[in-house]
Amino acid sequence: MCGIVGYVGPGSSLEVLVGGLKRLEYRGYDSAGVAVLSRDGELGARKRSGKLGMLVDELAENPIHDGGTGIGHTRWATHGGPTDVNAHPHFGDGGKLALIHNGIIENFSELKAELADAGEVFESETDSEVAALLVGRAYRETGDLTEAMRRSVARLDGAFTLLAVHQDAPGVVVGARRSSPLVIGLGEGENFLGSDVAAFVEHTRRAMEIGEDQIVTIRPDSVEVIDFAGAPADSKEFEVAWDASAAEKGGWPSFMKKEISEEPEAVANTLLGRVHDGAVTLTELDGVAEALAGVTRVVILGCGTASYAGMVGKYAIEAWARIPVDVELSHEFRYRDPVIDEKTLVVSVSQSGETMDTLMAVRYARQAGARTLSICNTQGATIPRESDAVLYTHAGPEVAVASTKAFVAQVTALYLLGLHLATLRGTLTEAEIAGQLTELEAVPAKIGQIVESASGRIAELAHWMSDTQSVLFLGRHVGYPVALEGALKLKELAYIHAEGFAAGELKHGPIALIEPGQIVFVVVPSPRDPKSLHKKVVSNIQEIRARGARVIAIAELGDVAVVPFADEVVRVPLAEPFFEPLLSVVPLHIFGMELATAKGLDVDQPRNLAKSVTVE
Repeated sequence: MCGIVGYVGPGSSLEVLVGGLKRLEYRGYDSAGVAVLSRDGELGARKRSGKLGMLVDELAENPIHDGGTGIGHTRWATHGGPTDVNAHPHFGDGGKLALIHNGIIENFSELKAELADAGEVFESETDSEVAALLVGRAYRETGDLTEAMRRSVARLDGAFTLLAVHQDAPGVVVGARRSSPLVIGLGEGENFLGSDVAAFVEHTRRAMEIGEDQIVTIRPDSVEVIDFAGAPADSKEFEVAWDASAAEKGGWPSFMKKEISEEPEAVANTLLGRVHDGAVTLTELDGVAEALAGVTRVVILGCGTASYAGMVGKYAIEAWARIPVDVELSHEFRYRDPVIDEKTLVVSVSQSGETMDTLMAVRYARQAGARTLSICNTQGATIPRESDAVLYTHAGPEVAVASTKAFVAQVTALYLLGLHLATLRGTLTEAEIAGQLTELEAVPAKIGQIVESASGRIAELAHWMSDTQSVLFLGRHVGYPVALEGALKLKELAYIHAEGFAAGELKHGPIALIEPGQIVFVVVPSPRDPKSLHKKVVSNIQEIRARGARVIAIAELGDVAVVPFADEVVRVPLAEPFFEPLLSVVPLHIFGMELATAKGLDVDQPRNLAKSVTVE
């Protein structure tokens, strides 16, 4: 979950590292640190607990010699609290070696005892320091940083990305990865390493993947990749599809506000090039077309927001493709011995493509013989590389820790998959598919209308509710996962109790939570659909209003039946039933952001969270 960056070249290491860490801070902001080799071979380092600004202040007050070789780190704490001493980098070989780490070293206790018996002194509470001391000892034996790294990773259990520099090896950064993200940036006379491409996209859009259990050595004029056994390894080069400006605020008060404004674009870009003449064209899936046509079951894997996107997708895929769909939390899936086989399609949903719970579930599915498909927003990520096929969402970088535009892009990709499966299975006619696609292509403009028309009133509501301690969310059918997503945003951003319920469950227990003044958001389905649950949801509203609740309804334009029973109605444009979630979720995203803002909280970097959960 930590952010890491490495650099070798003629430029200023500190400038590259700090710039990269600013774009990676969403991966963890408990502490930050850098280590730099000066031009004359001196190793200097600074690290501070707190957000990156604390490190920047420290560097201004206590500067270090700059140079062309360095590594930087922003931390999400696992072993040891967020203190200065636990911040990275950690040191080995008598302070000559600096190392940074993302992940968890599971056998650190045994290794720590072994190293302590050998006379090594530990300064921190982290598992990462074990790796620094191991690599330092191996360097003393070999005099070669790459070989020292290779020998050391052979001793480590768990998931990790490691970067190391040594003052006796200027112009060299060595990295290693196992089940944790790392990518190479290829420059002209300079090269980079990062936990994702945001670390170096300001300097180059040429990137290279690093595979599982591989070690990379970068110098200004070369990149060498080997496996943990020391054999040369192939790596695939790709071009980053966005530039550094896409990861900047660009005048917006927060990344989240910017990203909510980009929700129309996220949907449009996910559709781009995939709809032609009323048909779905997913060339990315050509290699698995025969297998997809023969699947008898779909399992969608995700965590948090991604799992809610999967729940929306379930409704659509079952209706369109007439195939059973289960939605599983990734971290529960493989531990209950699930029944899957070669006729099962396992669809993983992950914005980063590095979510450890989901990655391990995908590996389990592949070992069981299932076909695997990844829905992901990040090029070169591990989950897409280890899946049989991938649908990239093309939502652009999402920097705010709580997902917004990623959700609508993931739902859109799942809709495309559902219509693709319907085409392969012949469960919808060409005209029916064309009609659904016409509706879907109209969604971006409708989301734009909501952002433009509803934001001001929602901000007023949030300000009025700034002292609220509990909010409930109700929805039925595709509105149910939207209610869950709305509740999650309040938990993440405003730090208040929030729960989402299927509205039909209300009388089975949750109605006991209703008391005078209780705020309840209700996602109201369209009354135009003959199969709609609109009347039942309006009855739910009447039931909670009778008990003193204050109701804020998310309802389509023209729905007058809800007006007498709601304290406030937030309007969304008309849409066909399966596409309503792409619209009704937007006011809830805005509300979560605005309530946190009204409470004076940081909407981009909520406490205790990180963007990519790369530890299990």
